[in-house]
Amino acid sequence: MKLYLANEKSYEGHSFGANKTTEGEVVFTTGMTGYLETLTDPSYFGQIIVFTFPLIGNYGVFDKKELVKGIDEMYESNRIWARGVILTEDAIKHSHENSIQQFANWLKEEGIPAISGVDTRELTQELREHGTILGAINDTKPKVFEDPLNGRFVPEVSPKKIEILNPVESPSLGASTGKINKTIVFLDCGAKNGIFRNFLNRGIRIIRLPFNQSPFDLDKKSCPELSRGIDGLFISNGPGDPEKVTETIEITKQALEKNIPIFGICLGNQILSLAAGGKTKKMKYGHRGVNQPVIELKMKNEKLKINGGRCLITTQNHGYEVDAKSLPSDFEVWFKNLNDGSVEGIRHKSKPIFSVQFHPEACAGPEDAEYLFDEFIAEL
Repeated sequence: MKLYLANEKSYEGHSFGANKTTEGEVVFTTGMTGYLETLTDPSYFGQIIVFTFPLIGNYGVFDKKELVKGIDEMYESNRIWARGVILTEDAIKHSHENSIQQFANWLKEEGIPAISGVDTRELTQELREHGTILGAINDTKPKVFEDPLNGRFVPEVSPKKIEILNPVESPSLGASTGKINKTIVFLDCGAKNGIFRNFLNRGIRIIRLPFNQSPFDLDKKSCPELSRGIDGLFISNGPGDPEKVTETIEITKQALEKNIPIFGICLGNQILSLAAGGKTKKMKYGHRGVNQPVIELKMKNEKLKINGGRCLITTQNHGYEVDAKSLPSDFEVWFKNLNDGSVEGIRHKSKPIFSVQFHPEACAGPEDAEYLFDEFIAEL
């Protein structure tokens, strides 16, 4: 079995996942752990993931355990969303005491093709040089490489109906079962469970909506939980080209006009920028991993200056970025990446409206930015 790239390069390995072929956008991630969370992250829908860490699968696969209905305590969703997996070496044995099965068996159960024995260092260098590229796991080279969804992936991963998620007991964070501090509308474009967990553990009730459902079009009969109004709006992460998610952009524009607190993560950062009148652009190969350094900025005379800002190590998974020069005058860059200077967060200059490109819920990864949930909740 081989990985074929659209630029005529190919990489041979041996199959250890599902016995099938697949096509998708080939991307790499630098995380040393967290492969269970990575593969169940809906933001990876449509992609073949190259793990740069040499050995993957050594702590096996854990059993699922619900925090609340539909939200697992560890996994980021209820299935694998990536289309394929590329490794240098897959762990034949798993050693964690909580492991219930081998990594390869999980991939087979989920119908995910995978190959190992690939020189992922060489492959990653190719992706860094060429940029993200379409590829295929197959025995023979495909005649054409194409993305049938053309980057519009969000409708495939967003829920189809409205759900209400109530807070759970979390003594360390001051929340308790049945105690609802605030209610937020949550536009789910393919959200990670870690985001839900952070809100629920802080006593926040979530009205979970599909990406194309405006809360402002709902009446109290169809959604009684909206009877007391909306405390805030959250826009989640998700896969694909942000400019193709026109429905969510329009809903965010409505929210901006109503002056309610808004918080976005990853795709939500791009959606907020587009709704405000900014632009996004595709990155050469994106940021995917658990070790991306970002710095918080303070603004002076409309120019970016580092002025006592704090540096955070963050988890990231995105292939698009906000164009800083396109932001309207009432928005400013809040965070930037210390490796390449790309925008890592924006905020309104006077209103409680902000978003970040990285993942404060950090599953897997450092918890440096988890305080941002508290900052948003304080504005509700």
